[in-house]
Amino acid sequence: MSKVKKREMWKSNLTAWLFLFPFVSLYLLFMVYPIIEGFIISLTRGGFGMDREFIGLSNYTTMLSDAFFWEALWNTIIFVLISTPSIVVLGLLMALLVNQGLKGTTFIRAAFFVPYMLSISVMTSIFVFIFQPYTGLLNEILRSVGLIDGEIFWLGETGLAWLSILVATLWWTVGFNMVLFLAGLQDISEEWYEAADMDGANAWQKFWHITLPSLRGVLTLVVILQSVASFKLFGQPWLMTGGGPGTSTRPLVQYIYELGFRNWNPGYASAVSYVLFLVMMIFAFIQYKLLIKKED
Repeated sequence: MSKVKKREMWKSNLTAWLFLFPFVSLYLLFMVYPIIEGFIISLTRGGFGMDREFIGLSNYTTMLSDAFFWEALWNTIIFVLISTPSIVVLGLLMALLVNQGLKGTTFIRAAFFVPYMLSISVMTSIFVFIFQPYTGLLNEILRSVGLIDGEIFWLGETGLAWLSILVATLWWTVGFNMVLFLAGLQDISEEWYEAADMDGANAWQKFWHITLPSLRGVLTLVVILQSVASFKLFGQPWLMTGGGPGTSTRPLVQYIYELGFRNWNPGYASAVSYVLFLVMMIFAFIQYKLLIKKED
């Protein structure tokens, strides 16, 4: 290689690194450094502004006998297992409906997506108004049609509280999944459906053999994103039930928050957060292996 070409390549690489430098610097400062520092904190004991004492893996071993940790982890996993399929399936059904090109599709698409634009405080305020006893909208409707005589404490009983949180989460987030599925549907060639029509395929056969396989990549993305979002559940139970009744709807992120900012135990809170991260990675890896299309 001539000196001129080497000089041009060096200048090109230098220019690329100069453009990358701002992003790389901010990424290292706000992403990589906190991850490393957080892990170091998880190996220590001591509150904010206090001297930290290195205790090794003691915070991690403490979790093995922490009943509140296991309850919060179980609450989180159950929510993920219930919410993810529900939201993914409903998002796909909504995308299929919008993709039909029926009259009023633009309005329907906007109506489905608008809730996703609301802040979590606004969304939970709406559903607290709907589910609260005595003056709640849902109880009023049920009483007006004669289905109930007294009060249903939607946010005061464990099963009903989880149902309320699930409904609120579904209404709030399903529009985003719908948009992702809709983009995937519009990328499928119409020629495949025309060929299927010529072969006499019905609607279900076209969906099963054309639509669903073509959406495998989008489906993998949506399932993983929704699972991660469900693992990070915090705002809905915090604002709707406070983690109650008792601690029956307290997810792991809320427990981490209480450990760090109420009990002033950042070391243990950091350790729990890294366990949550590990669980999320395991779930994401399993989903990826189960859903991703195998290349021949």
